[in-house]
Amino acid sequence: MQVPLQITARNVTIADDLDEYIRQRAAKLDEISDTIISCRVVLEEPHKHKQKGRLYHVSLELNIPGDTIVVSREPDLHDAHQDKHVVIRDAFDAAQRQLRSSIDQIKGQVKAHEETPVGKIAALFPLEDYGRIMGADGAYVYFHRNSVKGKEFNELEEGMRVAYSQEEGNDGPQAVWVRVAE
Repeated sequence: MQVPLQITARNVTIADDLDEYIRQRAAKLDEISDTIISCRVVLEEPHKHKQKGRLYHVSLELNIPGDTIVVSREPDLHDAHQDKHVVIRDAFDAAQRQLRSSIDQIKGQVKAHEETPVGKIAALFPLEDYGRIMGADGAYVYFHRNSVKGKEFNELEEGMRVAYSQEEGNDGPQAVWVRVAE
């Protein structure tokens, strides 16, 4: 981290073992990404609940180039929030997931949806219940009457632009579905 780790306590004491635990978890974040600018951890006991005892709140803020990751774990009246280590562990686990996701987005490794292919109906064989699409790459794709969506097979004409999804069939590429392109 470019800026030293900041640990703040409000209405609660952070013992040496907890301080060390927070520093270890922050170091793990640094191992995931060496571009972390700063990390700030705030642990507090917002109020004393009469029935459940002490419940803790933690917030974590990570600054990386182009993004700020904020994680907040509010007391939710669960027994786990009575343990400072558990609340901090949960917050750092969430921060790790968000950090990895942010890094993937920055690197361009986000899942991208493939463009739906568009082609033209090259041939129709109504008596045999199938047709062929010529894709943009010039390859032919078989389609069956049952794969046509949004129109009836009998309404199709050669030369119509269609969008389709294809898979590899026994005899080559075949359309899973075909829809008239708009």
